[in-house]
Amino acid sequence: MKLSTRGRYGVTALFELALNYGERVVPLRDIAQHQGISEPYLEQLAKTLREAGLVTSTRGAQGGYALARPPEEITIGQAVEATEGPIALVDCLLAGGEAKAMTCERAGTCVTRDVWARVCDSINQVLNSITLADLVKDYQRDKDTGKNDLENFVKRC
Repeated sequence: MKLSTRGRYGVTALFELALNYGERVVPLRDIAQHQGISEPYLEQLAKTLREAGLVTSTRGAQGGYALARPPEEITIGQAVEATEGPIALVDCLLAGGEAKAMTCERAGTCVTRDVWARVCDSINQVLNSITLADLVKDYQRDKDTGKNDLENFVKRC
């Protein structure tokens, strides 16, 4: 499984909003500039994140985006799922309608299915244990110790 730019840039955009949480709405052009992401691509991601209930938007000259909830309440797992869909290493682990369309006839007897399920569970546990607030704390800590600036911090993510 490889995380696409949708997932990575979605988390990066949310991180930028978390940095400004409670202070101001952030125009997409600012996020694009700070994070080196194309503004049209960010527009697509912002729509997806808004539909997932992770961000709100304000129209107008002073408009922009803000987190819909405090950074402590938004996990990286929620961001990845909103932008990428459910995390499943193999099709037989998908839930709902997607699974029915792709069900493997051997899913009930497959000896490796439990391995892939455990790996997916571990990935989900990690992603759901990290919040946007955690990213902001890590960034602030690194910035305060002189280890990092925003550009290098985001490149690591």
